[in-house]
Amino acid sequence: MSKIRSMSLTTRIMIGMALGIAVGFLFQAILAGEDDYLIPLGLFSLPIKAFFVDGLFHVGGQIFIASLKMLVVPLVFVSLVCGTCSLSDPKKLGRLGGKSIGLYLVTTAVAITVAISLALLFNPGQGIALPSDASFNAKEAPTLARVIIDMFPTNPFEAMAKGNMLQVIVFALLFGVSMALSGKAGKRVAAVFEDLNTVILKLVTLLMNIAPYGVFFLMAKLFTTIEMGLILSLAKYFLVVVAALLIHAFINYSIILKVLTGLNPLTFLAKMKHACLFGFSTSSSSATMPITLETATKKLGANNSVASFTIPLGATINMDGTAIMQGVATVFIAQVFAVDLAISDYLMVILTATLASVGTAGVPGVGLIMLAMVLNQVGLPVEGIAIIIGVDRLLDMTRTAVNITGDCMVTCVVAKSEGQLDETIFNDPNAAKDLEDYHKSTE
Repeated sequence: MSKIRSMSLTTRIMIGMALGIAVGFLFQAILAGEDDYLIPLGLFSLPIKAFFVDGLFHVGGQIFIASLKMLVVPLVFVSLVCGTCSLSDPKKLGRLGGKSIGLYLVTTAVAITVAISLALLFNPGQGIALPSDASFNAKEAPTLARVIIDMFPTNPFEAMAKGNMLQVIVFALLFGVSMALSGKAGKRVAAVFEDLNTVILKLVTLLMNIAPYGVFFLMAKLFTTIEMGLILSLAKYFLVVVAALLIHAFINYSIILKVLTGLNPLTFLAKMKHACLFGFSTSSSSATMPITLETATKKLGANNSVASFTIPLGATINMDGTAIMQGVATVFIAQVFAVDLAISDYLMVILTATLASVGTAGVPGVGLIMLAMVLNQVGLPVEGIAIIIGVDRLLDMTRTAVNITGDCMVTCVVAKSEGQLDETIFNDPNAAKDLEDYHKSTE
């Protein structure tokens, strides 16, 4: 037991993930298409699916996700207020916003361009038989004008209760600026928020203790229920999406980081493994936000005044992983339905998906809504989404890891440009060791 406790948190999470995948495949083999399988235990029998998959694994995984989401709104609000009120020049917010949104849109455009190029090179849709019952009901996406209007809360407490991050960000910015302009009163309130921020960050550290167990439950349920046969039938599509995601994460981000900051991409990627594991297991940028924010500040050296703005914004509008899926899916669906797309159509896909990453920010099921918009724009049948939706869950996990890597990369670039990046922390391989070794900081 002591040997396990001496392991780093990342190692324990990887062990939990591996065990969860193994248990999931084992249970899937045992069930083998049956509704359930009973384990005889003397006077009674224990149903595997009802007790473990739909019971223990589901409850444990959802508690883990809920614990992380519980922290998102208070962490973002308090951290962003602290960062904003410490700005000596309120005009800096305009620069931060312009640089952040600009970079997020550029990386999204690059992502979908790479995806379309790979898809056209490998033709993942050739030889796929179209299911006769394929159907998909696309939700209507909000207009960009509606999204901008809805960014401003009529009731900030309602926005917090509903987890509307754009509204929370706007209110936190206004509140922080007001504190900075309020003299002594603002300084007294700022001291309270600094203490709150310290307490919330400690709560993040405490909750990391359940991470290996939460990851195990999530992986065990997913790999018990996932249809591997469907993934094999769509293997070419699946592999092209994964390849595009890896190219974007390891090559595109590295080039952008090196060119714009001169920082070492290998150091950056090494420090992202902890947050990426969380992103992969939770499949949610929002749920991973507490870990992403701590990674950006404590491991990468970005000042909280920058990271508290760029990370929540990125978790809301940065859709690089989703854009990659859209690019490959568009080519895939066009090939399945034998529709020839012109160069102008592909350029329209790039433009539509890039703008839609802002226009559909914070909308549930955002990836499929954006894909439906893109398909409609180039005249492809939305029903094609039904073909790929079965394998999208596993791809979504990888997309989330790519998205949070992009959030931290943009944070480093913006922080460096504002003189708010501590390169000593960035280059220190042991920075924030307590985030890796939770037990040492709480015993």
